[in-house]
Amino acid sequence: MAQPQLHRFTLPNGLRVLLAPDPSAPVVGVSVHYDVGFRSEPEGRTGFAHLFEHLMFQGSESLEKLAHFRHVQGSGGTFNGSTHQDYTDYYQVTPSAALERMLFLEADRMRAPKITEENLRNQVDVVKEEIRLNVLNRPYGGFPWITLPPVLYSTFANSHNGYGDFAELEEATLDDCAAFFDTYYAPGNAVLTVTGEFELKPTIDLVHKHFGDVPARPVPPRPSFSEPLPTTELRGEHVDPHATLPGLTVGYRLPDPSTDMNGYLAYMVLSSLLSDGDSARLVQRLVHTDELVIEISARCGLLGSSLDARDPDTFAIVGIYPGQVEQARVLGAIDEELEKLAAHGPDADELARITARWAATLHGAHDRLTSRTLNYGSAELLFGRAELIGELPELLAAVTPDDVAKAAKGLRPDSRAVLTLTPAGGDK
Repeated sequence: MAQPQLHRFTLPNGLRVLLAPDPSAPVVGVSVHYDVGFRSEPEGRTGFAHLFEHLMFQGSESLEKLAHFRHVQGSGGTFNGSTHQDYTDYYQVTPSAALERMLFLEADRMRAPKITEENLRNQVDVVKEEIRLNVLNRPYGGFPWITLPPVLYSTFANSHNGYGDFAELEEATLDDCAAFFDTYYAPGNAVLTVTGEFELKPTIDLVHKHFGDVPARPVPPRPSFSEPLPTTELRGEHVDPHATLPGLTVGYRLPDPSTDMNGYLAYMVLSSLLSDGDSARLVQRLVHTDELVIEISARCGLLGSSLDARDPDTFAIVGIYPGQVEQARVLGAIDEELEKLAAHGPDADELARITARWAATLHGAHDRLTSRTLNYGSAELLFGRAELIGELPELLAAVTPDDVAKAAKGLRPDSRAVLTLTPAGGDK
């Protein structure tokens, strides 16, 4: 994977800056990753990190409400933000000529977002409607990223609903917003990433010009969210009023990528061996041969993206199956396929196909400026090494059959959580 030369510096206010010039197309990407996600929100304020992401688009020190939207779209660009377990990101991708405008927009809301009572109440309503649309009124909504954590994890930080409880969202106050901004949106708690077509020296000057006078504030100590591994099988049930077929999620803990990257990468390969394509082991066994499930997937990462969180993170196998099928048969077939891999590992050709597919996927993502910008920023924030993004194809290609066998051995019944989804809508 071709990797632009990466340049780093830190402003006196603590803002970490990552520049990745690439003249291949006349576009630039600008992102800011803040070291705060829904695991950081306090008890009694579930969903607050995501709510705050919405508030950051409601105007800032020099800009009225909706001005951010108009400036980006008027420049021919796109933008968005998202909240994850351990970070919140904001990005813009525009023609290169709009670079300074994008830097100004991000610096202005880093300095002082315009958070008013009207904006707060409006965005609480927007988030509640988003929850209705994506979770409450949708079959299998939030399954498993909302419903699995309370079974697999025991602490509030790891187990609570990051989308939020309606009553707690409605109780959010301007004082809560001010405290959250002061604590987590300090420049020293953020990474600014610029990618694409730009000149290095002028861009460094622009970063100093727009971000240099954002006041420094204390940066909170990064908490550890670690908790003991399960020592017995954990069970839970979620009743879905809109689902028509039962489902299950089998959740396990992943190795910590900051201390065991090779171990983590083996699980990425294992997930693809299990469910990536019609020839994958769980798909062949459970869908085509035994006809036990309608669909089956395996994933690294609670939100379905690999290397998207610090420890602890989740390996999940998710299936939907006909009502007449006993769940024990589905679990038994999953365990048998894992035991085969644990005993023998994949054969060389099977492993080569999977790692080649991973390489193609990663190269494709790297070619898209939006993906590259966001992936550089998250890797720099979470692991201190944006270079990891360019190294992943070779690192995954180095995973051996023994590495995969070892990963499969770790997926034991006595260290997992089994979440049953029971349908309450239509025929079961």
